[in-house]
Amino acid sequence: MLTSTVCAAISAAGLGIALLTAYRRRFLAATRIAAWALIPIGLVLTGITDWLTDLVLKPTVWAGFGILALSAALFAISRAAGRRRSRRAVTAGAQPPAVAPAASAPAASGGTRQSGAAPAEDFSDIEAILKKHGI
Repeated sequence: MLTSTVCAAISAAGLGIALLTAYRRRFLAATRIAAWALIPIGLVLTGITDWLTDLVLKPTVWAGFGILALSAALFAISRAAGRRRSRRAVTAGAQPPAVAPAASAPAASGGTRQSGAAPAEDFSDIEAILKKHGI
């Protein structure tokens, strides 16, 4: 009942402001103000305000929201822990098998590289450039 009275007072005040704005020949602004002013009384007449006040003012509803938030936090924590566990397994050497094992081998570049060459030789020119620049 109190919410109905408050919403009616807000609507009446808004309509009064709309009338004053229309008196000043600002009809577009007055129309917008009147539209906003009619929303609270419309909500009262549809019964939404009673539903909202029951939702906001009941402690059991807030306890329910708290439980839902706790549930969402537990889901997020378990998902993060699962990702962390899978990352540790990958770094520990339990890598998933390659789809095409031959595709993961480096391709020979015009026969200049021998199959028994050490991988450190591939980066010798890059290391020289980095040393030249002090990196």
